[in-house]
Amino acid sequence: MLAATTLAVLFMLALLPAMQGAFSLALQDSIEQRLASDVTTLISAARVENNLLQMPSQLPDERFNFADSRLLGYIYDREGHLVWRSRATQNENIDYKPRYDGRGNEFARIRDDSGQEFFVYDVEIKLLGGKSAAFSIVALQPVREYQQTLEGVRENLYLGFGAALLVLLALLWIGLTWGLKALRRLSQELDQIESGERESLSEEHPRELLRLTGSLNRLLSSEREQRSRYRDSLDDLAHSLKTPLAVLQGVSEDMAQRPEDREQAWVLQSQIERMSQQISYQLQRASLRKSGLVRHQVQLQPVLKSLCDTLDKVYRDKRVKASFDLPASCHVPIEQGALLEMLGNLLENAYRLCLGEVHVSLRQTLAGIELCVEDDGPGVPVDQRARILQRGERLDRQHPGQGIGLAVVKDIIESYGAQLTLGDSDLGGAAFRIHFPAL
Repeated sequence: MLAATTLAVLFMLALLPAMQGAFSLALQDSIEQRLASDVTTLISAARVENNLLQMPSQLPDERFNFADSRLLGYIYDREGHLVWRSRATQNENIDYKPRYDGRGNEFARIRDDSGQEFFVYDVEIKLLGGKSAAFSIVALQPVREYQQTLEGVRENLYLGFGAALLVLLALLWIGLTWGLKALRRLSQELDQIESGERESLSEEHPRELLRLTGSLNRLLSSEREQRSRYRDSLDDLAHSLKTPLAVLQGVSEDMAQRPEDREQAWVLQSQIERMSQQISYQLQRASLRKSGLVRHQVQLQPVLKSLCDTLDKVYRDKRVKASFDLPASCHVPIEQGALLEMLGNLLENAYRLCLGEVHVSLRQTLAGIELCVEDDGPGVPVDQRARILQRGERLDRQHPGQGIGLAVVKDIIESYGAQLTLGDSDLGGAAFRIHFPAL
């Protein structure tokens, strides 16, 4: 609508001077024709007797007879001497010198000594009443009448064009609103799909959009089917590996009861644990995907409370104080399973390394959402922050693990187009900040 309005205004602004110019030319042509008619009246009244010009006391056109008339008439001889003037010219001081050069007639504008402008129509004649003659017959009209008429027309054009522009913009608004109503309805249905209120687009759209809606519905269906196949395959894989790992775990426990096999049992158990963690990591990594058409919005506070309640029981001896700084009913754009996995790893690290305090905050920014998990532990050295996000890298060697938790967190965050940064917390420890871009 803004583009259409701009184009309409530019068109009107370009058309207005063109219309004014066209009217001005038409008005000048009309004045020229009228003055030519007035000159013809003077020629028809003129007579030549004994080589002298004779003019009647009363001319057929009464405007030449009135002293206050705006129509002025002059007749000059071949040498440019004034031989006759109408009554209206008695109070005018116009220094006009005709050029008897054989051009026939001339239409021009002149200015008198006082600065007043006149239209001039000058006709050269060689025969008058069938007799040889050489005169320039001139009719003049003040330009101010033309300017007043043109100014009035300009005001009317401004008013008319302004009214026409308003009508045009109203018609454009109605036309665009009606024409884009179908796209607006399609946009509303897409919003409903993103919010989970519906699963596909309806077929109640104009024929021109049915191909688009059909393609989007096929894409949505394919996405759901692929997601279902992924989940089924991952469930099957996890189930098939669970039993062999359980058997190996039982064998290692039996070996650990024999003193001579304890070292081998410990090696076997550590490798089984490593295999379990690697399988969990690879399954989690394979299930990651960008959200595509379907946008997820998960309420953050219930997930945080559930995870902290569990970790409070695991680390009950540390008596960790967990605090939240969250807006009311805040949501994050991520699937609930991915949110649990991501926050679970971050909070478990915070509980494990903190001295006694963990803080979780969320704030809205112009660029999106920033979720921050902080602790009062030893923190992460600046030169080690990039390394610990790599798979298998760990700073804490006092507790068991394979160093894949933060790698899983990084993969989850990147799969949703977010960004993870490490910094220093006001509590004295590490601060893990997750930046979700605005949708």
